[in-house]
Amino acid sequence: MSPTAVVSVSVLLVAVMGYFLLRHRRRDHNTVLPHSPYLISLAAREKHSRLNIVDWHCDALMWDRDLLVRSDRGHVDIPRLIEGNVAIQVFAAVTKTPENQTYGRQNRGDSDSIRHLAVRQKWPNKTWDSLLERALYQSFRLHQYAAEAPGRLRIIGARGELEDALQNRDRSREKGKTGPVLAILDIEGAHCLEGRIENLAALYDAGYRMIGPLHFFDNELGGSLHGIDGGGLTEFGRAVIQRADEMGFIIDLAHASPKVVDDILTLSNRSPVISHTGVHGVCSSERNVSDEHVKRIADKGGLIAIGYWDAAVGDISPAGIVKSIRYAIDLVGEDHVSLGSDFDGSTTTALDTSELAVLTQAMMDARFTDTQISKVMGDNAVAFLLAHLPQS
Repeated sequence: MSPTAVVSVSVLLVAVMGYFLLRHRRRDHNTVLPHSPYLISLAAREKHSRLNIVDWHCDALMWDRDLLVRSDRGHVDIPRLIEGNVAIQVFAAVTKTPENQTYGRQNRGDSDSIRHLAVRQKWPNKTWDSLLERALYQSFRLHQYAAEAPGRLRIIGARGELEDALQNRDRSREKGKTGPVLAILDIEGAHCLEGRIENLAALYDAGYRMIGPLHFFDNELGGSLHGIDGGGLTEFGRAVIQRADEMGFIIDLAHASPKVVDDILTLSNRSPVISHTGVHGVCSSERNVSDEHVKRIADKGGLIAIGYWDAAVGDISPAGIVKSIRYAIDLVGEDHVSLGSDFDGSTTTALDTSELAVLTQAMMDARFTDTQISKVMGDNAVAFLLAHLPQS
């Protein structure tokens, strides 16, 4: 074999090995800790079956698996959502994250790991260098799933649609059937606006009804919880929040710096959601929100959605998750606490979405009232969406 051929073969072998290493790493991004089947009492199963469960955050659209097919990878797909009795799932679009990101205040926006993922997963070429196109593509994927399986998935963009869909689910439940999972689209980081406020219209037209100004790095709107400067809203950021308010977007405070949270709570006329978080009073992670901000968000009529991963709750067992939920209820009352799993957000959890009945069981074990369980598992979120989604 010639030297040139040897080099070519070596390069090919390295490429093949790299592909499989990356594929293995990607499969391991979102794992469920091995465990024996959870013991769920008949009373908990019956109660769980009557709930309207809402999860404010998952990142399943980012990964290269068919969400209409039950998978042994990751945390979320439509069959497992149905098994878990999830009524409403918020799907977030991740459009850019830095390489080697951390929860600490040290992430810069000058690298782009999602570009590598887009190329590797064979997203359309136009997504490789456009953050807006990445958001539009993830919406397109979800709409494709809904078109292929309308009986199992329905995308919601308006209050009237939600009212109709929930009534249909109730009628199906009375007949012993499971209605479709209802989906809402959220933007995780408004850097996908690419510095142009008019791109809010493109996102709205694509079905997005929530928008988080920040993700893991500072952007044109302001400072990230994990960025360098920790600043508040910029002039552009203020303009975006005001326009988003006018259009009927729900503002998602997850990943925003404390100063941005303060600015939005002062500037916005609408109630916000922090879609996936923990509370400092239980887990003092850099990722989590202070008691002061939990109170201010609740005072604004907002919701605090508790996550399931270690940086959010410390103890990721069902009882550990419920401990954070209990703390939040004790802090601001049962009307302001919800679920925000961060499933498929490069997280390790103790359950996937098909196993959510274990949270109902854990709340019953912790002596939550029936009303508290119903509100946390979904009633608070349903009421919020009915109050804040556009009418039509």
